[in-house]
Amino acid sequence: IEFFYWLFFPQARALTPQIAETDAIRFLVGTQSLRYDNQIHIIDFDDENNIINKNILLHQVGEIWHISTSPADKGVLATCYNKTSDSKVMTCAAVWRMPKELESGSHESPDDSSSNTQTLELLCHLDNTAHGNMACVMWEPMGDGKKIISLADNNILLWDLQESSTKAVLASSAALEGKGQLKFTSGRWSPHHNCTQIATANDTTVRGWDTRSMRQIYCIENAHGQLVRDLDFNPNKQYYLASCGDDCKVKFWDTRNVTEPVKTLEEHSHW
Repeated sequence: IEFFYWLFFPQARALTPQIAETDAIRFLVGTQSLRYDNQIHIIDFDDENNIINKNILLHQVGEIWHISTSPADKGVLATCYNKTSDSKVMTCAAVWRMPKELESGSHESPDDSSSNTQTLELLCHLDNTAHGNMACVMWEPMGDGKKIISLADNNILLWDLQESSTKAVLASSAALEGKGQLKFTSGRWSPHHNCTQIATANDTTVRGWDTRSMRQIYCIENAHGQLVRDLDFNPNKQYYLASCGDDCKVKFWDTRNVTEPVKTLEEHSHW
C-alpha cells in the first residue's frame, strides 16, 4: 500500500503560507518526484465549513526543494528546484506567476482538480551560474515584492525584481568565508528593524547579516550539535529567533546576547 501511495502521491518537503492572501487560509506545497512532472498544490482551508480545497499547478522544471511567496502580490512565488544539465544536478531558483483565477482563495466544494491542472508562468530566473546551488529564497517581508535574497552555496545574493518581476538584477552580494566548503542550508529575513537584517544557517552555525552593508552582525557558533536545519524570527517580538537542528533540538535566541539560548526544547526524537 505504501509503495502505491508513493507511486501516485509523490513526496513533498516544501511548504509555505501565501502571505499576501489576507482573506483566506492558504498554503502552497511542492512535490519532489523523479518519475513525473512536479506540481505545486494550492491548499485552501475553509474554516467556516471545515473543508480543504485543492488546486494543482504544474512545475515542470524539476523537484521542488523550497517555496516562498511574495508579501505584496498573491499571485507571485519563487521556487528552488533541481535541474539536470550535462549530467550534473544543479539547484536553481526562479520567480513564477500563477494563473489569475487561482490567485485568490477558493471556497468551492472539493473535487478532483487534477483534470483542470494548469501551468505556472515563468517570470524570471535568479541566475546562479557563478554562485552555486540555491538553498532558499527570501522576500523582503514588509516590502513591495521587488527585493529578494537567495542563498547559493556560500553566497548571499540580493536581487531587485524589475519590469513586473520579469527581470532580476543582482544588486549586491556577500560570501561566507572560512575553512572547508561552507554552504548555507537555510535563512530568514527579519520583519523587524526596517527589514535590514537576515539570519542564515550553515553547518552548526547561525549568523546575522545587515542587508545594507551585507556584513555579519552576530554569529552563534555551535548553535546546534549537528546541522542547523531551519530558523525563523518571532514576528511579534524584536530580537527573538528560533532554530532547529539535526540534534533534534529547538532553541530560542535573543540576538542581542547570543552566548546562550533563551530556551531549549528537547522533546523531539528526529530532525
